[in-house]
Amino acid sequence: MGLLATVAAWDGDSLTVHDSTQWPYSVRATLAAAFGVAESGVRVFTPFVGGGFGAGLRVWPHVVLTALAARTSGRPVKLVLTRPQMFTGVGHRTRTAQRVRLGADRGGHLMALSHEAKSSIAVQGGNVEPVAADSAWAYACPSVDTRDLQARLNIPDPTSMRAPGQAQGNFALESALDELAHAIGMDPVELRLRNYAEDHPQLGLPWSSKALRACYEQGAERFGWRARDPRPGSMRDGHWLVGYGMAGVSFFWFQPPCQARASIRRDGTAFVRSAATDIGTGTYTVMTQLSAGLLGLRLDQVRLGLGDTDMPMAPMEGGSGLTAALGSAIQAACRKVIQAFLDTLADDHGSPLRGCRLEDVMAAGGRIHHISEPARGAAYTDILARHDLDELTADGDSAPPEAEDAGMAPAGAFGARLVEVRVDPDLGLVRVARVVSAIDGGRILNQKTATSQIIGAAVGGIGMALLEETLTDPHTGRIANATLGDYLVPVNADIPDLEVIFVGEPDRFNPVGVKGIGEIGLVGMAAAIANAVFHATGRRIRSLPITIDRLL
Repeated sequence: MGLLATVAAWDGDSLTVHDSTQWPYSVRATLAAAFGVAESGVRVFTPFVGGGFGAGLRVWPHVVLTALAARTSGRPVKLVLTRPQMFTGVGHRTRTAQRVRLGADRGGHLMALSHEAKSSIAVQGGNVEPVAADSAWAYACPSVDTRDLQARLNIPDPTSMRAPGQAQGNFALESALDELAHAIGMDPVELRLRNYAEDHPQLGLPWSSKALRACYEQGAERFGWRARDPRPGSMRDGHWLVGYGMAGVSFFWFQPPCQARASIRRDGTAFVRSAATDIGTGTYTVMTQLSAGLLGLRLDQVRLGLGDTDMPMAPMEGGSGLTAALGSAIQAACRKVIQAFLDTLADDHGSPLRGCRLEDVMAAGGRIHHISEPARGAAYTDILARHDLDELTADGDSAPPEAEDAGMAPAGAFGARLVEVRVDPDLGLVRVARVVSAIDGGRILNQKTATSQIIGAAVGGIGMALLEETLTDPHTGRIANATLGDYLVPVNADIPDLEVIFVGEPDRFNPVGVKGIGEIGLVGMAAAIANAVFHATGRRIRSLPITIDRLL
């Protein structure tokens, strides 16, 4: 939504850049290589990003051009893309043509599943988006074939957008499952429960966590799914046709390596930092909360630093992987800085903590104390003052284990999406009346920011299902609706009551117990809306967006 912008300034061979990126370290590496300077001489600042949605995951030409203009002119240069340039210069979601074939017995048990997806890509592009891949593990099925193909076209390079691949692939798979449920006369929720994958179908290992069954059951209960008459076109509210639709939801697991640094200072405050970014997802909030809890400090005693490549290495803010990666690195750094305090006291005969191990103590109230004897402890400030230290600092990093070594399959987020739509049979108008999203997001660090993530993504899903469509002029090749006046996005009047419930337990594959939820909220919305439209009208729509002309 925000226009991407870059500011660049040179000082000799040193380059300082402010950029709308979701991956500062990637920008640093790219610019260093492009201009033949050391990476240590390039500093990238991105303390805040006004919404990335995937556009900020790559270093686009305008970033390099800004640095080039600054070097050529000898002055700082700022470049802000226009809205039409945002449609062509920073990627777009791939177009897909998909074919799904399902085979099931009369009891609704899947016997065969085939999902083939062909995606668009630029002639010289390298973007890979596995659209069909996740269908291989979404359900228990003895015979599965998934294929992802690419078609090279003379188009601007696509890129990952929110819920890359999964948003498109889920629409095809969950629409096909709804068709199967109708064909065999089975409730769509029941069909998915009968094909529930207790273990990872490919790895044969138990999931690190999975509460998808609870998502189905609790989501259906909260929605009032039992009131659904299964006959298409049978439910009405006055003139409006009423439809109930649902979709099962999953998102792939992703957790890249990450580093963080934690310092506790003589005034009793902490400074925790990493080069990660916050793209409006609440990273500052939840990581400050996590750090405060681990160090036993108040929120106002913790300062969190993000978005600076002089800070420890961090991966991209994308793929729903940063919370687990950064959270695990911060936990490691906080534990190590507490260990640094214990090491400082190892030879301090006057300290009540002398000889304590890390597993013997906990932090609370700005002090470290023995778990079994809370009175036996000391404040951070007293320890630093006693040893004439300004601060103690420690680095932590995170890298997840291999699935086989851990004896379990890493699980991304799961969920169930239930939607009610109203359709005007004379005008073809579709209105989303209400949505219930039941999400298994592991440990939820902040209920408010997590709920906001699911709501925001659901709004994007409504746009994907009913409004958003890029139109290309066949004579010029230009995008004909490259403004927000012509390209339709959901506004407040399009958005109904969006209810979110979280289920499940902390995940076991990372020490913080979290799963990424930044993208799971979009997956399944399009399929659930399309399935609800079928239930309301009997018309099966297999392409997006669902527009008036397709319903008349």
